[in-house]
Amino acid sequence: MTDNPFPDVRWGRDPGPLARRAIGAVAGSKPGAWLIRQFTPLDRWLLDRSDGRLTIFGPMAVPLLLLTTTGRKSGQRRQIPLSYMRDGDRLLLVGSNFGQQHHPAWVLNLVSDPNAWVTMGGKEIPVLATEVIGEERDRAYQRFVDYINNYDTYRHRADRQIKVFALTRR
Repeated sequence: MTDNPFPDVRWGRDPGPLARRAIGAVAGSKPGAWLIRQFTPLDRWLLDRSDGRLTIFGPMAVPLLLLTTTGRKSGQRRQIPLSYMRDGDRLLLVGSNFGQQHHPAWVLNLVSDPNAWVTMGGKEIPVLATEVIGEERDRAYQRFVDYINNYDTYRHRADRQIKVFALTRR
């Protein structure tokens, strides 16, 4: 595919490796992760109101999107802002949940129903999620670690295999 199926949007600039290292240290700490979780509802509100164009976290770290899944219990649409990485014509997501011991709800929702939507740059795009496993998963996760080191902290804090998903346009 010559045209990427996902818009190339990002609010703010990449802060560079030194700033990402500092951001990762704060985000990887338990107090930092707690603080980010407290701001997530505000970020969700801003992303929703701006159709995925603006985020309070975007200028500080990896690009963000709004992921909409179908709740496995409720059947209702559920939205969450998430960091992502591009991988050719796919997007990669990591279910780190700030290194908590349980998978985030969106991961369980994707396992139950891999049909989802991402909102990026004002566009809602239908996607199909596929769990990335084995060596491909390890390489994908390492890309997140290499970009911002808090993912390494999450990997060691969580007493579980953190799931990685690839999203392709439906």
